[in-house]
Formats: sequence, C-alpha cells, structure tokens
Amino acid sequence: GCEAASEQGQEAEVEDRLKEHMDNLLDKSAKARQAALQSLRLALSSKTLSEFLLERRLTLTDSLEKCLKKGKGEEQALAATVLTLLCLQMGSGPEGEEVFCSLKPLLISILTDSTASPSARQSCATALGMCCYVAAADLE
Repeated sequence: GCEAASEQGQEAEVEDRLKEHMDNLLDKSAKARQAALQSLRLALSSKTLSEFLLERRLTLTDSLEKCLKKGKGEEQALAATVLTLLCLQMGSGPEGEEVFCSLKPLLISILTDSTASPSARQSCATALGMCCYVAAADLE
C-alpha cells in the first residue's frame, strides 16, 4: 500500500510540473516559453502520458499554435517537435487526427516560408511527416 501511495504522489507531482510547463508556454518571455517547450519535449519523449494529455490536448494544441505563430527559429523548432510527440502520444485515433489537422496548415506555411529558420523548417517537415503517418485519416 505504501508503494502505491508513493507512486500516486510521484504521478501527481509529474502532472503538476507538466501543467506548470503548459502554463509557461503562454509566458511573455521567449526564454521561458523555450524552457517550457524543452521540458515538455523531455517529458513526452520519456513517459507515456496519453491519459493526462487527452484531457488537455486542446489547450496544449492552442499553446503550441501560438508558439509556432509568434515564435522565431528555436521556439518554432521546439514547438513542432513537441507537436510531433503529442501526436505520437494521442495515437492514430480521432484525438491524434484532430491535433494534426488543426496545426497542419501552420506547419505547411512555416515549411514553405523561405525566411523561416532552417531548424524551424526542418522540425515542421518532421512534424508533418510523423503526424501524417500516425494520425492522418485522409490517405492523401
């Protein structure tokens, strides 16, 4: 019983940190947003969090959209990477498709923008490819 309680406590702590990182995506400071994106990237790539993300996918998608639109270079690259990981966590069901479809036009616009940084364009290309593979229901 003690181990289960300890595990639940750790789980709650992880979720609290994730919520904090998600809140920080809306910070005025680009450095704070980038730090939040890096933390989310690390969390999403090291642990399955689909239950937690399922309830928060729309909020996270909106925040990532803002980072992709307003951010420059590194922030856009990180946001596209976090989007890829979010799609992978959501899987091939309607939730993953919803996340992908909502940001697909923005990813394409950054990818085709010759003034965008190469790292942002590369991350957007990777996000498009991975999310399309995992979450796109439309074969085209």
